[in-house]
Amino acid sequence: MILAWKEIKKNKARFIILGFIIFLVSFLTFMISGLSNGLSKDNASLIKDLPDGHFYMNADAEENYLASKIDKKIEGNVLAENKQASVLAIQMGFINDDQDKQHSVAFVAAAHSPFFEEVGKGEVILDRSLKDEGVKIGDKVKNKQYSKELIVKGFADHKKFSHAPAAFIHREDYKEIFKGTEMQLIFIPELVEAPSITGLQSFTNDEFLSTIPSYSAEQMSLNMISWFLIVISGMLFTIFFYMMNVQKIGLYGILKAIGMKTRSLFVMMWSQMMIITLASLGISVLLSQALETVAPEGLPFYLPAKTSFQFSLVFIAVGFIGATLSGIQIKKVEPLKAIQQGEG
Repeated sequence: MILAWKEIKKNKARFIILGFIIFLVSFLTFMISGLSNGLSKDNASLIKDLPDGHFYMNADAEENYLASKIDKKIEGNVLAENKQASVLAIQMGFINDDQDKQHSVAFVAAAHSPFFEEVGKGEVILDRSLKDEGVKIGDKVKNKQYSKELIVKGFADHKKFSHAPAAFIHREDYKEIFKGTEMQLIFIPELVEAPSITGLQSFTNDEFLSTIPSYSAEQMSLNMISWFLIVISGMLFTIFFYMMNVQKIGLYGILKAIGMKTRSLFVMMWSQMMIITLASLGISVLLSQALETVAPEGLPFYLPAKTSFQFSLVFIAVGFIGATLSGIQIKKVEPLKAIQQGEG
């Protein structure tokens, strides 16, 4: 450790440049991860806030909840056998407020459920984001397919689907708006193993989210960018320490000649890697957590400390692997040849 620190002080510029690059890469990774988590909540908080369980949709729907229709007999049997089960339907649509301003919403009709807002006929509960747009409790909102008006009875916190605020309506109102009598999904919470139900296909919460095209495509793209940046950081460590080791072949030969073991040389290199990585990651984590605090309300950014810690461990592991790969040449150094090469 002492030798490692002395070399860092001697070659400050090189190690500061490496640390700055690692800081930029890790900070960008944390930013993208926070954006990914934020978009995930903004896209599907309606589903993500539910307890672990299983969703069921019609097997003929081919994993498309919009095409799913639950037969009423099957619905009745499932609700009779599972007291915690609930049925629901989700459809995208529009409402017009009392100023005739149009808002895109995700209409949600649910029954027999403590996990979804249940309202009376002719009423609606909206996601709180619509309150910020001027909608108030007691307002009457309209939909072109609905013959009457819906009265706003309240607001729900962080209930969105496909980036649209949820609008919870009564099952009968849903039938009138969308001209259908069947619900689309059955949700049964706290199931370790999903029982087989004839005609229905089961999905865990995460599996159901992956069937939503906008959600899976969005998350896959952002996750690929994050992991690509982590791979880049590993390559940076490998290239940097490789170049450093090439320049220090003569020094390694002298150190080996006076009795220093190869393991000690690796420890010196690993110590340098840890010092640079921890310093860079420390600054990145602090700035990314501060960003979550000061981020504008409309920015979908969410970065829990657990995620930052997990990514930090990955960066350290990647840095360790990169430094180790670059140091393979140290093991092959022969003292006499290395000293002669250094003198040349």
